[in-house]
Amino acid sequence: MAPPSLRARLLDGETLLGTFQLIDSPMAAEMAGVAGLDFTILDQEHGPLSAESCVAMCAAAERGGAAPVIRVRNNSESEIQRALDVGAAGVEIPQIETGADARAAVDHARFDPLGSRGFSPYVRAGGYTGDDDYTDRQNETTAVVVHIEGERGVENLDDIVAVEGIDVLFLGPYDMSQSLGIPGQVRDDRVEALMQDVCDRAVDAGKVVGTYADDPEMARQWIDAGAQYVAVGVDGAILTRAFEDIAEAVTE
Repeated sequence: MAPPSLRARLLDGETLLGTFQLIDSPMAAEMAGVAGLDFTILDQEHGPLSAESCVAMCAAAERGGAAPVIRVRNNSESEIQRALDVGAAGVEIPQIETGADARAAVDHARFDPLGSRGFSPYVRAGGYTGDDDYTDRQNETTAVVVHIEGERGVENLDDIVAVEGIDVLFLGPYDMSQSLGIPGQVRDDRVEALMQDVCDRAVDAGKVVGTYADDPEMARQWIDAGAQYVAVGVDGAILTRAFEDIAEAVTE
């Protein structure tokens, strides 16, 4: 029997931890699961990753035990369809600012009757041959994560949370800091107040909240605030800092 999907675990109330991955490496994707993380976000928006490179990385992440989630470059049908066709367990869609944006994301990510995702059974997600249950299974197991990254998204939050088919509202602290005119100051009271407001309203609406954390302390802060889907760190930064620690320890 297959293990529960990422989406099922979130809807069951589990708190799941992952990370962002920009390094183009199936081995790095596998390491996330081997290390005990629940998911790894393969970041096509800010890194060099493509649909082609993510095929092997999705397979490797699954082999290690982490659900592969792809953050696409934008809220377009082709971007979302390709991410899901190559076998991602979920898709993260940036810069969702209105209810119309959220409805478009669901439409691109769900098959009929829940959406209008382009249909081919002959893809990795369909086991290359497809079966009679493929579209229903994808609708049931695919996690749709939308990013709320600025003041406009917060202003339209009620419209966004009302859209059926959205599984996770992901709060982007860095983009929120930029929208407030204080880029990078993710611990500023104004950023945290805005994020806390979204957390409270999303939880009240019965939605799963996700966010990014620079470190475990920040992750625990937002888990205590109600976040269930928390990405801690970015692989390139984690590796660079580990190298720095080694260099400093040996040469000091």
